[in-house]
Amino acid sequence: MIDEYKNLCERLQQYRIHYPLTQRELAEKSGVSVRSISRFENGEDISLSNYMKLLRAMDLEERMVEMIPDQTKRPSYYLEKETKRSRASGTRDNKGSAPFVWGDEK
Repeated sequence: MIDEYKNLCERLQQYRIHYPLTQRELAEKSGVSVRSISRFENGEDISLSNYMKLLRAMDLEERMVEMIPDQTKRPSYYLEKETKRSRASGTRDNKGSAPFVWGDEK
């Protein structure tokens, strides 16, 4: 898991650089201290709320939410909610109609 975390830190740093924002500008925009941003970019832990603030400041918060699939949009969710269909009941009204004839019958 440490490799994935370091990869995440590096990717966010590269994204910040290409955004382009300095650490100080990102700190002002996000409300997260420059020290926390620097620690994160060096692979150290920061709080989830600070991480979300950084994502929001770089217009990435939607991607964070999209990372976890919405269970209500899975086909199996709709199958569980689906009600059983039933056939129409009742008798047909044959009054006034001629009996069915195949065509070769007289």
